[in-house]
Amino acid sequence: MARRPHENVATVLVDPTVLDELEVHLMTLDLRLWPVATAPIAVDGPRQAFQIRRRLIEARRGEWDDAATWTPVWISFGESWYDGAEPLSWAAHQVLWRTLEHYAGRVRYRLGLGGVPPLRVPRERTA
Repeated sequence: MARRPHENVATVLVDPTVLDELEVHLMTLDLRLWPVATAPIAVDGPRQAFQIRRRLIEARRGEWDDAATWTPVWISFGESWYDGAEPLSWAAHQVLWRTLEHYAGRVRYRLGLGGVPPLRVPRERTA
C-alpha cells in the first residue's frame, strides 16, 4: 500500500509576540509558517490547534506550561529545499533547528518532523 502524499513539517508552539517576526525570518530561508488554526488543510482549524497545543503541553508534564496560550504552527520547507523525490537534506533540518534555537524561550518544539497533507502555496496568476 502506497503512503498518501504528505509534507514534512515541524510542529511548534510560538509565543504570539514573536509570531510575525519568526514568520518573516523563516520566509527569508524558504521556510513557511502555517498557523494550524487557519491552515488550508485543517477542517476545524481552531479545534485542531487546541488539541495540538494541549497534547504538546501535557506531554512535557508542566515543563511547557508557560506556552498554554501560544500559537501552534506547522513549519514546512519551500521548493528550494527539495531535490525531486529525494528526502529532505540534513542541511534543511539544520537550518530549521538553528533558526528555532535563535528564538529560544519564545518557541517550544521537539526535534523531529511529522507529516501532514500537502500545504499548497497560492500562486500568482500571470496573464
